[in-house]
Amino acid sequence: MNQYRSHNCNELNISNIETNVNLSGWVNRKRDHGGLLFIDLRDHYGLTQLVFDPDSKAFDLAEKITAESVIKISGKVVKRDSDTVNSNLSTGEVEVYVDRLEVLSLAEELPLPVFGEPDYPEDIRLKYRFLDLRRDTLHKNIVLRSKIIQSLRERMIKNDFIEFQTPIMTASSPEGARDFLIPSRIHQGSFYALPQAPQQFKQILMSSGFDKYFQIAPCFRDEDARADRSPGEFYQLDIEMSFVTQDDIFNTVEPILKDLFGDFSVNKKITKTFPRIPYLESLSKYGTDKPDLRNPIEMSDVTEIFENSGFKIFSDSIKKDKNIKVWGIPAKGGGSRAFCDKMNSWAIKEGQPGLGYIFFKDGKGSGPIAKNIGEDKTSQIKKNFNLHDNDAIFFLCGIPKNFLSFASTARDKIGDNLKLIDHNSFEFCWIVDFPMYEFDDINRKIDFSHNPFSMPQGGMESLENIDPLKIKAFQYDIVCNGVELSSGAIRNHKPEVLLKAFEIAGYDHNEVEKRFGAMYDAFKYGTPPHGGIAPGIDRIVMLLSGAENIREVIAFPMNQQAQDMLMGAPSKVSDIQLSELGININYEDD
Repeated sequence: MNQYRSHNCNELNISNIETNVNLSGWVNRKRDHGGLLFIDLRDHYGLTQLVFDPDSKAFDLAEKITAESVIKISGKVVKRDSDTVNSNLSTGEVEVYVDRLEVLSLAEELPLPVFGEPDYPEDIRLKYRFLDLRRDTLHKNIVLRSKIIQSLRERMIKNDFIEFQTPIMTASSPEGARDFLIPSRIHQGSFYALPQAPQQFKQILMSSGFDKYFQIAPCFRDEDARADRSPGEFYQLDIEMSFVTQDDIFNTVEPILKDLFGDFSVNKKITKTFPRIPYLESLSKYGTDKPDLRNPIEMSDVTEIFENSGFKIFSDSIKKDKNIKVWGIPAKGGGSRAFCDKMNSWAIKEGQPGLGYIFFKDGKGSGPIAKNIGEDKTSQIKKNFNLHDNDAIFFLCGIPKNFLSFASTARDKIGDNLKLIDHNSFEFCWIVDFPMYEFDDINRKIDFSHNPFSMPQGGMESLENIDPLKIKAFQYDIVCNGVELSSGAIRNHKPEVLLKAFEIAGYDHNEVEKRFGAMYDAFKYGTPPHGGIAPGIDRIVMLLSGAENIREVIAFPMNQQAQDMLMGAPSKVSDIQLSELGININYEDD
């Protein structure tokens, strides 16, 4: 028998009545009920209620025990009175009368509580993460994360994928963010980079003759924090496959994610077949390439209706600039002046000039816009959007790329306020046909819009004969409930096509060879068509746990300023260390 415990704190039940047991764990909660002292003992597995009788030798010591102290007890399992049974606990039908108590580790006064779900400042929680991780919700999230990773690994192996480990210290690779750099002691003045993703390595593996690669890959990007993005590092299920088309990738990954979410969600609907939505269609319907399809609202272009209309604010704008468009956002059930005025006020608070609207009652449209455009055009809008009495529609006017973000936010706001969003489902989709290039307004040049190693649709012919800004790529994202889970692409595996693609983005032959020489060389010696994807593990766990912040599913995350509050990183290093690296730092005066 283990000297510290005969059972875990979630194991005891009525079958153990009258059994003598040893338990060890943390003092989760202590209560004094008229002479009897109760302690909820917690370990990794669960809770057991302990009872200390004043006649017990352990009573005096139990009175002095502080919360979160680690103790070992011996005692007898007894059945609880019927009115004290706790149906929320696996051990809720029994309790342990303690006759021996040993303090294994005494806890000092806590800087933050562990019992319950306290709303404490995040930096305090991160500084004392070892305490924060003891909280039930966070503890369960980390366990869930482990189980999800194990499940993903098993699913990949079952599908004949081989697990690889690729270098952490490597050369810089463009993945859309800043690198974390590591100075070399041996080669002073030169730097390694932490990988933003194992992109080049996994493609080289395909060139090396392997067929199916996966890795639970750590990725490092010097990015700002968001609710769905942790600064510094994150993990992804990195996948690459040889001799595949885009459809092959979809047909492989889709069932893995669908089954994973089915296994780890409780009574939630899951998309049976992921719809494939072209990038431009997603923008025009939802205002984003990360649409939350739980929200049924679809926007539409109504510019034609407002041309030469009586609503001069819109019609005059359209006349002045051909790029000006008017979009309608339907709001089923939002047909009241109170709701429309509420949304208009919200838009103004968001820095917008307002949010024009029409609402319908008694078979007619109401509001300033309806009055100005007339009954015929109002009826046309009503028909086009399949609206009825007690419905409304809101309008945005401007250059779409300038109001897309607000349009998406407004769509979400309307859907949330009108309770149109089904929170009991996971709605997946593929976003496809991303543009290969975009125009960089800051640097006044054409640049890659997505992964630079993607194959352009149409190959070399497209690169040579089509306006770069009109070229589509074999690039795709998986989105779930408005969260981008992953990006992927069919890769550009032909050296001449790769050079041409980079040439359009302003990279000459020498720079390509300098920055991506290994992969470029590999492509020259026979490389199969290949492609892949990399679902973000942190985001998957966040969705399945119901957490609203990604730091709630990471054991030791950084704060929003990219600081490790627990270990005190980043930190300054000694002059000796800097000297060994050949680095001098000029610190600004405080």
